[in-house]
Amino acid sequence: MTENHQGANTRFVHAGQEFEPVTGAVVPPLHFSSTYAQDGIGGLRNGYEYGRGTNPTRDALQAQLAGAEFGNHAFSFSSGLAAEDSLIRAILRPGDHIVLGNDAYGGTFRLIDRVLGDWGIGNTPVNMADEAALAAAIEKNKAKLVWVETPSNPMMTITDIAKVAEIAHAGGALLVVDNTFASPFLQQPLTLGADIVVHSTTKYIGGHSDVVGGAVIVKDAALAEKIGFIQFAVGAVSGPMDAFLTTRGLKTLGVRMRAHSENAAQVAGWLRERSEVERVLYPGFEDHPGHEIAKKQMSGFGGMVSVQFNGGEAAAHKIAESTKLFTLAESLGGIESLMNYPSEMTHASVKGTELAVPVNLLRLSVGIEDPADLIEDLEKAFTNL
Repeated sequence: MTENHQGANTRFVHAGQEFEPVTGAVVPPLHFSSTYAQDGIGGLRNGYEYGRGTNPTRDALQAQLAGAEFGNHAFSFSSGLAAEDSLIRAILRPGDHIVLGNDAYGGTFRLIDRVLGDWGIGNTPVNMADEAALAAAIEKNKAKLVWVETPSNPMMTITDIAKVAEIAHAGGALLVVDNTFASPFLQQPLTLGADIVVHSTTKYIGGHSDVVGGAVIVKDAALAEKIGFIQFAVGAVSGPMDAFLTTRGLKTLGVRMRAHSENAAQVAGWLRERSEVERVLYPGFEDHPGHEIAKKQMSGFGGMVSVQFNGGEAAAHKIAESTKLFTLAESLGGIESLMNYPSEMTHASVKGTELAVPVNLLRLSVGIEDPADLIEDLEKAFTNL
């Protein structure tokens, strides 16, 4: 990784991105080769043997990700869920337990509960703001992992990373933070006490809705060895083109996140004044329950806004199907604005559970368009209510 004293944008642009030594090309080349010539049996050139294990383009991205999160080791996977699956199986064994937030992303809960549950991994959802409940859940289940999203998807809950790290470590557990919503530009969990950071790099890090990927970043060498073994043995790695696109996206993360954050603040403020709106979930508001924690551990409030409507499910459906600039689609974090109905889309897998999402809620991923146009788009959609 690059020097810790360097600013975020400098790290994003330069970590792992040394110029190509033969020609001096300032953009490292894209390596598609699946295998590498050996200088005799076992005579590997710079450690390169086979594409599942190592690839120069993926290695460059992994160095860039480590630098972005102040980690020492990073691993790039084919998706965010592939990253989470490999991480969990690297650390846990059947009979082990995870304590996770009671508003976790539906895909994460589905993986932990319905896929890894059959492998013998237990889980307990808790309110991460309830310190006593968290400590009790860790102790009762002898939990090995505590899993946090902050801000959470889509309820925009803010969790105090430093406090939860303290509680997790006191109970003998490691702390995993899903930093997808905040991105490494706004928040660096490893500096706050987290042991492991995960990302869906599909979102803000990629930033252009044109690549799927995931990442795990750690400081500890022993953890890195376990994760690296699973990455190699299972093989859910990012391909060269995916790694290249993710690297390109990460280089502009800082300038994009500023625009996302500024636009989201304007959209959230406008929504809050509308009579059709029951509640706007946005940590930038001073009366948001997690506002002070967000101010402490984030450098901005991000580009995500969730909104609940007075007209219930019908109103949410009508708005979701009436906008033009806000595209109704899965995912988030791209330069274009997206709208999502979590109850039937990203969080359909948790319907009927403690993690269920309100049916009157829409999740907005505010893009980098002109904010006045985004507000006009919403205002026109509101006329359909």
